[in-house]
Amino acid sequence: MAATAEGLEPEAVAAAAAAAAGEDTAEDAGAVPGGSPLLTGNRLSLDLNPGGCGQLLHLCAQQPLQLLQVEFLRLSTHENPRLLGATLTQVPGRLPHLRSLVLKGGQRRDALGACLRGCLTSLPAGLNSLTRLAHLDLSFNSLEILPACIPKLHGLDALLLSHNNLSELPEALGALPALTFLTVTHNCLKTLPRTLGTLSALRRLDLSENLLDTLPAEIGELSNLAELNLASNRLQSLPASLTGLRSLRLLLLYSNLLTSLPTGLIHLPLLARLDLRGNQLRDVPPEFLDAPFVRLQGNPLGEAPPDLLSPPGPPEAPEMPRLFLTTELDSFLVTPQGCSVTLACGIRLHFPAGATASPITIHYRLWLPEPSLVPLGPHDSLLSRVLELQPHGVAFRQAVSLWLLFVPPRAQRCREVVVRTLGEDSWMDLETRVEEEKELPKRLWACCQVPHFSWFLVVSRPVSNTCLVPPEGTLLCSSGHPGVKVTFPQGATEEPRRVRMQVVRMASRELRALLGESETAVSPLLYLWQSSTSGFLQPVTVQLPLPPGVTGLSLDRSRLHLLYRAPPSATWDDITTQVALELTHLYARFQVTHFSWYWLWYTTKTCVGGLARKAWERLRLHRVNLIALQRRRDPEQVLLQCLPHNKVDAALKRLLERYRGPEPSDTVELFEGEKFFAAFERGIDVDAERPDCVEGRVCFVFYSHLKNVKEVYVTTTLDRETQAVRGQVSFYRGAVPPEVPEEAEAARQKKGLDDLWMATLPIKLPRLRGSEGSRQGQGPGAGLSLAPLNLGNAESGFLTQSNLLSVAGRLGSDWPAVALNLGLPYHELQRIQLRFRDDLDGQIRHMLFSWAERQAQRPGAVRLLVEALERSDRQDLADEVRTVLELGRQKYQASIQRTGLAPEEPTPPCPSTSGSPEPTQA
Repeated sequence: MAATAEGLEPEAVAAAAAAAAGEDTAEDAGAVPGGSPLLTGNRLSLDLNPGGCGQLLHLCAQQPLQLLQVEFLRLSTHENPRLLGATLTQVPGRLPHLRSLVLKGGQRRDALGACLRGCLTSLPAGLNSLTRLAHLDLSFNSLEILPACIPKLHGLDALLLSHNNLSELPEALGALPALTFLTVTHNCLKTLPRTLGTLSALRRLDLSENLLDTLPAEIGELSNLAELNLASNRLQSLPASLTGLRSLRLLLLYSNLLTSLPTGLIHLPLLARLDLRGNQLRDVPPEFLDAPFVRLQGNPLGEAPPDLLSPPGPPEAPEMPRLFLTTELDSFLVTPQGCSVTLACGIRLHFPAGATASPITIHYRLWLPEPSLVPLGPHDSLLSRVLELQPHGVAFRQAVSLWLLFVPPRAQRCREVVVRTLGEDSWMDLETRVEEEKELPKRLWACCQVPHFSWFLVVSRPVSNTCLVPPEGTLLCSSGHPGVKVTFPQGATEEPRRVRMQVVRMASRELRALLGESETAVSPLLYLWQSSTSGFLQPVTVQLPLPPGVTGLSLDRSRLHLLYRAPPSATWDDITTQVALELTHLYARFQVTHFSWYWLWYTTKTCVGGLARKAWERLRLHRVNLIALQRRRDPEQVLLQCLPHNKVDAALKRLLERYRGPEPSDTVELFEGEKFFAAFERGIDVDAERPDCVEGRVCFVFYSHLKNVKEVYVTTTLDRETQAVRGQVSFYRGAVPPEVPEEAEAARQKKGLDDLWMATLPIKLPRLRGSEGSRQGQGPGAGLSLAPLNLGNAESGFLTQSNLLSVAGRLGSDWPAVALNLGLPYHELQRIQLRFRDDLDGQIRHMLFSWAERQAQRPGAVRLLVEALERSDRQDLADEVRTVLELGRQKYQASIQRTGLAPEEPTPPCPSTSGSPEPTQA
């Protein structure tokens, strides 16, 4: 494939290469000082930075002798397709001794953290001249047909084709006699070539996540095959020739449609694991049931087959019911026929046929996030509310699919979206994929297979890589940071244990601004976790890349520090002198026997542990602003909001027509899930009967990607006929200090490093004018549009004026239907609409409070309001009213128990109690 054949003239290729090389040199000058970092021994890695093709073409134009020594080449396929084709055309002639060629996509991610595929669709024919090539990785690309040059690479040992669009493999694939490893996962394969059986050297074959419904009998001729993965296909049967795989140790067949098995599978001499979960097996030989290495969960074992005596004619499959629940429904029925359910909030569930043997009623509820219901790691962030599905722990015969709506996070490198759920005794992450709705407005779902029913939420976390460490040892690499690796030697463990790796990167510019030192640099932050509590029997080798701008040839070892942090300790220990650091040109290697956090620092500072603690906290903090806005038509109604600082301008612009208020607060730093409070001061009060009030202070929990909004109604006992009331709202961490600052300026002067005060914003209630103001300004309810009132009583639960205002603020255009269901005549609705023209808020408040004044002394008024909301399809508000009533009853019971008027009864444990919805949160 010549450059001109790809549409690029040689002069254009040279110009593009020179431009790319110039740009990358300028960008990397600060990262790797002192010479070109491209050629390092026999390796050439150009896949991490943009412009790799241009850099390689620039090197080829210079024709350095070092190119002849290169044996390992890595290129990203996120390049211009024509430039990529022209670059690959140069490879056979310039790098004739190449042994490993990696042409992968997946280095770039979309806004949700999903890997993007590269543009590679073919390979130049000249690559077949690479006679020494043993390793070829074409994963995460757009291949639809296997390039014709690949079967001609007779020395190929490993071929990786995962995450492409291949629908078939050619018969010529059998011409690779040296091939020992082949993976074609996440493609569209429907059939396999018969020549697959001629790959006599093949030891590992991974064909999972495809569309295979049959296997060729020749697959049983792979005499050296040790691992075979056929999971997540459409196989209904297996060829009997599989019993000839005498070297097979691992056979994965879960998530297929198997109805029968070759009996001889169980007698394979070396078979150590046979995974048959999630198939259609109704009857298996007893040997399968007794073997400890066989997994059969999710099969209809022992069930009777379908009735074979059905009347003649084509069988009619019953159509699966589709349920669309409205807001007043919080449950639905699932039958053995299965169903697809769409909840009013947009969440979807799919119960396949046969998921349950008998009808079962499923209850659901959405909870506002609370710390007890949101387990987050140090660098996780919450993207959704909490969904509860009941009955908890119910087991289904088929996997249930769940689609959860979530708020998309900001585009962040090396992060992924997962669904987190509570298992028997711990939280775990489910394998998740992200789906996007094509129609406008775009909505995003996190999709997963639900293993049980409990609580579910969507979380953004650093990309997690896991592996199972066998006694023979293994290698764990980071998918987002190729330079981070962990090597487990043989004998490191006696029993297999699972290991997880997460890597977090910190920007050099942010680090230098925090520490005030231009020469400080850090490597990616590495977190390692293992399932066993005991240490490893043999030292495990960890490889970290050196900090940016530092190379093994020029660094000062006295400035290099390896830091270690073991939870729950909040300190970082310098263990440089306790380990033997082996340095290469780009990496540092050391050995450990226990896992935790590791960080490589290069700095002239002496107190490295303190610096690391500052940097660690900065990685976990979110920079936010606090806002207090007042409704233009009703200043007593105050909107409190906590926003990430990058969203403030857009939020103010959106709210400007309805609200007014001060500028946002200075930047405040909060942790994900941190609790804080808002307190009103200097003559302004808030109703303390709100469920989210703690001693008169409104309680918040901050989550970076969710709406942190509360709308409250403030009052004052001062006489507003004579003057306006000026006050303030202050935001605090934890408990409010005993001396509340009187003025915002005084509060700022008192602020210290560990002060609980965060921000103070002014609030102004205007002076009342006219006769209507004179009537309202009398008594303790001065400033309210209607007289203060309560509905209900303390024993059965009651609604305060603030609660009614919260209901009024969310009724919107549904208020006429609610009014009619409350019993108001139609002519009264017309009179209200005429009196409050162009003022929807005034119409709603007048309707609700005029009705409440008439019902204030009557029993059953609250019940009448709840029923009216339900009949008007506002189940969300009806649920909030019930929550407020329940909270009032609890407070009443607590008060009489404190005075000894009633015996204290134990409260049954309920994990979701702390997650009760806050009725006034938007």
